[in-house]
Amino acid sequence: MDAVIPDYADDVLSVVESIPPGAVMTYGDVARHVGRGGPRQVGRVMALYGAAVCWWRVVRADGDFLPGKAAVVLECYRKEGTPLRGGDAARVRIDMTRARWAPEPRSEQE
Repeated sequence: MDAVIPDYADDVLSVVESIPPGAVMTYGDVARHVGRGGPRQVGRVMALYGAAVCWWRVVRADGDFLPGKAAVVLECYRKEGTPLRGGDAARVRIDMTRARWAPEPRSEQE
């Protein structure tokens, strides 16, 4: 792919790539770690450029799955051992207390 990715998108994707298997960050968590933008901006980056990274590790703050993606993400979460809650397949959510990941703060030199 020869397209140039904007700096903000590159920063967001770098954070997403750092999320370990079995863990998640919210859109807002990613924005705070990048140090600019907000959840909607992160969502936009993920919609445009996120296919190349583990996009399922960026989630809504309530732990609900993205609309239309439940089957795909549930398979990814189970494969990675992401903590889930709710026994009924229609009611399964991410256990945000156990799955939420907080990376080390970015240094000023990055």
